Amino acid sequence: MKHNNQHRGEAPVYTVSEPATLLPFLLERVKGKSRNNVKSLLSRRLVAVDGVPVSQFDTPLSPGQKVSILPASAPKADALPFPILYEDEHLIVVNKPAKLLSVANDKEKNRTAYHMVTDYVKSKRVDNRIFILHRLDRDTSGVLMFARDAETKELFQSKWNEIITRRGYLAVVEGVPKPDRDTIRSWLVETDTHLSFSGAPGKGAKEAITSYEVKKSGGGYALLDISIETGRKNQIRVHMKELGCPVAGDKQYGAKTNPIGRLCLHANELSFTHPATGEQITFKAKMPRDFNRVFR
Repeated sequence: MKHNNQHRGEAPVYTVSEPATLLPFLLERVKGKSRNNVKSLLSRRLVAVDGVPVSQFDTPLSPGQKVSILPASAPKADALPFPILYEDEHLIVVNKPAKLLSVANDKEKNRTAYHMVTDYVKSKRVDNRIFILHRLDRDTSGVLMFARDAETKELFQSKWNEIITRRGYLAVVEGVPKPDRDTIRSWLVETDTHLSFSGAPGKGAKEAITSYEVKKSGGGYALLDISIETGRKNQIRVHMKELGCPVAGDKQYGAKTNPIGRLCLHANELSFTHPATGEQITFKAKMPRDFNRVFR
């Protein structure tokens, strides 16, 4: 027996009366739409089962469940509040906004990129997982990549320096570095208060290598194109401070100004050899518009 609980002006709702799978169920009930139209509704996640958007054609249905067609303008339950740059069965790459943690800390467990992307992949399939591959500081925006499976995570972790070919950043710094391009090498040591500084090689010290090039300058600031060969904690921020040109907005590492209300550091490029396909891939996240405001 078929039930259509639609009221005038509301999204169509169909009550399941006997066990079925989603696509055949819809094809039997949705009138005036071709098979391709119905499949498109599913792929666009405009079909909900008991209020939860689904896209799997073979989703099993049980008696009593309600299947509804969502309006095309409805917000997607799985939508992330930041752009996805790339997604396949092995990796997911996002453009993380500033002021969002990459992963949880002692004070914040849920409002993190990791938590949000986990919710996103689980909305597609409940047993989906993600694994952290690297991190960005809370105040740094830009390209952040997660593995979709343990094997990919282990490949990246064991061969990171072979797989990753470039980690590029854009930074607005106070002053103009001299020379206008250089490579900084030092040994970073972390203090008990979690600040880092360059010290002597030895116990606990980690080598850090940062290359920069001045792209433009004006108004007491410079825009730098930066590449890091090592991924040490706060590496760019420490090296810029020690260069005498701290990242604008970085009070923790000596900045005197905060022109856009955030740290002026953005991870704009990540290039690597895809461990599954061997393909060379580059992801880019455009420079935040407010970086340009500093030079007006």
